[in-house]
Amino acid sequence: MTDPINIEIKTLEKDQYDALKETMIACYPSMPESYWQRHQINRLINLFPEGQVVIYINGVMAACALSIIVDEKKVNNRHNYKSITGNYSFNSHDPEGEILYGIDVFIKPQFRGMRLGRRLYDYRKELAERLNLKGIVFGGRIPGYHKYAQEMTPSAYIQKVKQKELHDPVLDFQLSNDFHPVRIIKNYLLGDVQSNEYGVLLKWDNIYYEDRSEQAFPLKRVVRLGLVQWQMRLYKNLEEMMTQVEYFVDTVSGYRCDFAVFPEFFNAPLMAEYNHLSAADAVKEVSKYTTVIRDRFAALAVSYNINIVTGSMPEVTDGRLYNVGYLCQRDGSVDKYEKIHVTPDEERVWGMVGGSQVKTFDTDCGKVGILVCYDSEFPELSRLLADEGMDILFVPFLTDTQNAYFRVRHCAQARAIENECYVAIAGNVGNLPQVQNMDIQYAQSMILTPCDFSFPSNGIEAEATPNTEMVVIGDVDIDLLRHLHKFGSVKNLADRRKDVYEVVRKG
Repeated sequence: MTDPINIEIKTLEKDQYDALKETMIACYPSMPESYWQRHQINRLINLFPEGQVVIYINGVMAACALSIIVDEKKVNNRHNYKSITGNYSFNSHDPEGEILYGIDVFIKPQFRGMRLGRRLYDYRKELAERLNLKGIVFGGRIPGYHKYAQEMTPSAYIQKVKQKELHDPVLDFQLSNDFHPVRIIKNYLLGDVQSNEYGVLLKWDNIYYEDRSEQAFPLKRVVRLGLVQWQMRLYKNLEEMMTQVEYFVDTVSGYRCDFAVFPEFFNAPLMAEYNHLSAADAVKEVSKYTTVIRDRFAALAVSYNINIVTGSMPEVTDGRLYNVGYLCQRDGSVDKYEKIHVTPDEERVWGMVGGSQVKTFDTDCGKVGILVCYDSEFPELSRLLADEGMDILFVPFLTDTQNAYFRVRHCAQARAIENECYVAIAGNVGNLPQVQNMDIQYAQSMILTPCDFSFPSNGIEAEATPNTEMVVIGDVDIDLLRHLHKFGSVKNLADRRKDVYEVVRKG
């Protein structure tokens, strides 16, 4: 097992200044004296503590983002870096302003490539949404411009970067994070020779912004789910399969999904190499990859800033074969879940046994539960999870025929209604003629909701095309569940007759 990565994002504290200074110096080696002074950082923290955020990796400060709130008029007026920061005093910060203004973002060289910049920008976007700000603005550098200053204007340079005719390391990154150029600012950052002292005013618009005179309720908590409807195909080796895995993680992460969900036994194609063995021996051989696959998923979760439900894989523990999966969170934590009810076929052909862990998991999107395929057909399990406060139930599944699929699909719909939660099911499609006991697959992955006025009338938020490799992306609003619990047409959780019956956990 590789060394675990622990990643934490937290607000900057005054006693972290020495580590912050060291980070700034490491980030700007060509300008060793260009770092914020202690009194400036202390003032920023006093003025706007939640706008100053740092990332720690395994206890080491790796990145930082600093920001203030300003009046929209100041952004619209001509300004430069010195004036927008109040001559570096931050007197320009206005708690009643409408715009989050980015002051600085820097990442230690040894931690670049881990997409920490995207994580910091995601934090800023979530902060802007939470504070009901119109958007985020900052003056971006164009460090590649000095090479072309004699042959084109800054506007022409930006256009060529947007069209991918030229590469600018800073501007490319900003554009990929949904920021759009507003205008060119001359003499924006004095001493920025690489940009010829030009800056590009970049903006991200908060589509959830509500006019403050009309806002009656706090902004809703919206979670974006990305389900992978996985095509069963043969792979040359584990590395080729993980390349396909990363492709899908990258895809759903690019849409700012909070979760990527893979199906049950998505790694079954690896059994083809052992098809000369019995089915039971082949699945045990594939179980030897599980630890490696888990660690790769954990690294992807951190790198792509997304929580990953790894579907399920065979795993041998104390000589017994289980069907297990992992919840790899973007903060670096990894939790294990087990299939409680193995199917008769899993027991008969592979000698698999059921697990015993039934629990919810705390995530940055609330409490979630995970049941593997057949487990969704036993309502007691999801009821136990609902009693623990579960908002989203994930069901990775593998079904060969349509009747098997519809058992899972209809039971998942029932779980959404009776537990007043969202249920996301993700399955496999395609054929594996060279793998015993895994010949055909049928699936239609989907996101299911309760059936009430705040939700789709048929209880389907989003669905895949049947038996086609694709992803399903959909948003689920957690606060709609809270409203349902109190004001729903029916109240499945509140109206239970606990004086007549109850579901009790053993052990």
